[in-house]
Parts: sequence; C-alpha cells; structure tokens
Amino acid sequence: MTEPTPAGKQGPDLTRKDPRPIVWMVGFICVALVVYLVLLGKRGIDLISDGSAAGIGLGIGVLILPFLGAWMLFTTLQAGIEHQRLARIMKAEGRELDVSSLPRRASGRIEHDAADELFAQVKREWEAAPDDWHNSYRIARAYDYAGDRKRAREMMTRAVKQYRASK
Repeated sequence: MTEPTPAGKQGPDLTRKDPRPIVWMVGFICVALVVYLVLLGKRGIDLISDGSAAGIGLGIGVLILPFLGAWMLFTTLQAGIEHQRLARIMKAEGRELDVSSLPRRASGRIEHDAADELFAQVKREWEAAPDDWHNSYRIARAYDYAGDRKRAREMMTRAVKQYRASK
C-alpha cells in the first residue's frame, strides 16, 4: 500500500504491518487441525468396525470429537474475522483506542496504572451509551489492555452482536 509523501511522491506505508505471516500461520494451523480431525475420525470408524461393544462405544465417543473440533475451528475463525472487521471500521472512523503514549513495561505491555486509567475513561463512555457497538468494542479493548481477557471476550462478542443488529 502506498501513501502520498509530503513531496507528492508515492511511498510505502511503513506504519502498516504485513498480515501475510499471520494469515499463513493461521492457515497452516487450520490445515494441520483438519488433518488431525480426519485421522481422529478414521480412528473412530476403525474402532466401530472392530465390532466389540467396547470398540463401538469408544468409536462413537472418538467420532464425536472431530465434529466438536470442526465446530470450534469454525466459530473461532468466524469470531476472529468479525473482530478484524470491527477493528478496520473503528480505525477508519478514527475511534480506535490510542495507546501509543501510554507507559509500557519492558515486556511491551501497558503499565497497570495507565491501563486502569484508560479503562476508567472508556467505561464512562460505555456507561453513557452501552447499546452502541463502538463503545462495546472500545471497552473490550480496554479490558484486554487491563489484562481481563475473559471480560474482553464477552464485550467483544457483545460488540459483534450489536454491530450485526445495527446493519
């Protein structure tokens, strides 16, 4: 992607990360998981075809696992795609949380006190309009920065539902 430079020339946008390595890794993991689920399903069929009561019981149990795995893979990928869609919209609207000026630990994580301050600010915005998906998205991100991943996932799920309802 190129952006105009001050002299009017086209140059690379150095602020944008290349998503290809992540996409390739996710693709590789998905393919590996599908291969594993197919092998697991084959093992379940082999156990059922054994004919013994124990083999049939175990085979049915093992055969359920690939279906559960496929469902989990689908829902996880679907959620990730939805979250990325909301992130792109928020960035385009200029409403993404700006954490560039917040102090960070050596690990790169935001300092706890700064994350708590950010969360308090975003929480006030969310409490003013909890039905706006933008605010639910922002508080989900604030929960994540504060280290509360469980609530971050819950609020991101809520933001996705609110976004779908608004369309």
